[in-house]
Amino acid sequence: MSQPSDSQKSQLNPNSPERSTIGRSLVIKGEVSGTESLYIDGRIEGTVDFSGNVVTIGSKGSVAANISASEVVILGEVQGNIQCTDRLDLRSEGSLTGDVVTQRLSVGDGSILKGGVQVRAVEQKTGKSQQVKAKQASAASTP
Repeated sequence: MSQPSDSQKSQLNPNSPERSTIGRSLVIKGEVSGTESLYIDGRIEGTVDFSGNVVTIGSKGSVAANISASEVVILGEVQGNIQCTDRLDLRSEGSLTGDVVTQRLSVGDGSILKGGVQVRAVEQKTGKSQQVKAKQASAASTP
């Protein structure tokens, strides 16, 4: 029987090419950034920038950093501010100490959240907000 190619292996493993993992024994100090999703079970100190992707802090993970991502899922411990373009999911075993800016927020029973929360409305490109801005601009330019 022939062995599957690398591309076939990545198709068989749903966690493969789209997610990086920081294991339990790893400690990273500094800036961590990338263009794929990230799973953290180790420790990071510094900044985490995965804009447009998902950052998951596992149950053994510990992060002392500001995080910027599309979506953040917290099962472990985070100390730092979080900026999400989509949503923050703070699970029941997770804890967050820091401020949050997001469009959607999910906080599980038993989780710990210490800090400020700002939930921003989703801006639709063809929505009323642009129509109002256009009317305001035309009214401002009319004498």
